[in-house]
Amino acid sequence: MSLELEQHDRRARRDDSKSRTGLEDDLAGSESAGGRNNQSDGWVGRERSGLLGLGRARLAFSRLGLALRRNPQWRRQLEGSLFIAPWVVGFLIFVAFPLVYSLYMSFHQVRITVTGVQTALVGLAYYQEILLADGGLLYDDLMPFLREALVMIPIILVFSLLVAILLNLDFPGRGLFRVVFFLPVIFASGQIITEFIAQGEGSLGVIASLRIDDMMIRYLPGSWAGPIVSVIDSFVLVLWYSGVQILIFLAGRQTISRSVYEASRIDGADPWSTFWKITLPGMVPFIFLNLIYTIVDLFTYPSNPIISKVTTDNYGLSSALAWIYFLLVLLFVGLALLIYSRINRNLAPPR
Repeated sequence: MSLELEQHDRRARRDDSKSRTGLEDDLAGSESAGGRNNQSDGWVGRERSGLLGLGRARLAFSRLGLALRRNPQWRRQLEGSLFIAPWVVGFLIFVAFPLVYSLYMSFHQVRITVTGVQTALVGLAYYQEILLADGGLLYDDLMPFLREALVMIPIILVFSLLVAILLNLDFPGRGLFRVVFFLPVIFASGQIITEFIAQGEGSLGVIASLRIDDMMIRYLPGSWAGPIVSVIDSFVLVLWYSGVQILIFLAGRQTISRSVYEASRIDGADPWSTFWKITLPGMVPFIFLNLIYTIVDLFTYPSNPIISKVTTDNYGLSSALAWIYFLLVLLFVGLALLIYSRINRNLAPPR
């Protein structure tokens, strides 16, 4: 077998050498013929020049193909580069350039005129106005939203984890229930959610009938009662914003081998102990993945009070506000990654 492979490789190299030599001979002949005809006839010379360029292109592609055949690693790298090339081009055109230009506008006063965009440098004036002013642009709306997010994120994660564990069980109609829980992700666009909230359809009737919101306002501090009541009033949105998290938890639950659960049952472990000793530690990476996803999802919420202030009335001020908010989101994501690294280090088995 090795002798046949060696003969096949030798034959392929010989064919490539003949092909390359033939192309080089054709190219040399085309050059000499092209030179003679250029002196005698201009039109024929231009035609010969075109054939000469085509021959050079054939020779270049032949050499490239030979190099790729001799080095499979280059071929794999080229294939990967071609696959990601559309995304890279799209990112540079539609994301990177607007991102850098918005940073540029945050330091300038921008005016749109009939002659084009006119900018005047203002430095850090917009950032000072947002961060050091009376707080009307940022803090008055940001702090209640952060409290609401701190209440809503754990609810979404716990609800998604419990539903994913239930959907992983074997029962009739399991596929239908999986589809039902994921349908809101498909239909819940920004405009639908905004209209959904505007019509007051996000609240539970039983909450209002039991007057739970009044109890929250009576027994909780005012700074926390408002966000908690707001979450309760839009509790149905927890279902709408849990579809992707349920899917991720469901995929993570299926990565835990069944043999581990069988061994625990043989050892006499009950379901409660199995959940805390096997399921929950195995789901830690997916919990933090969903945590990061939920943070980004809530911070880009359609009715987010900060995002609603990023308007076209003042491009410079809106760009500065968007960049401050972007850095704030990165801060929360970085904090989640830091917590995950600490917990993952503690859960790692000792060496």
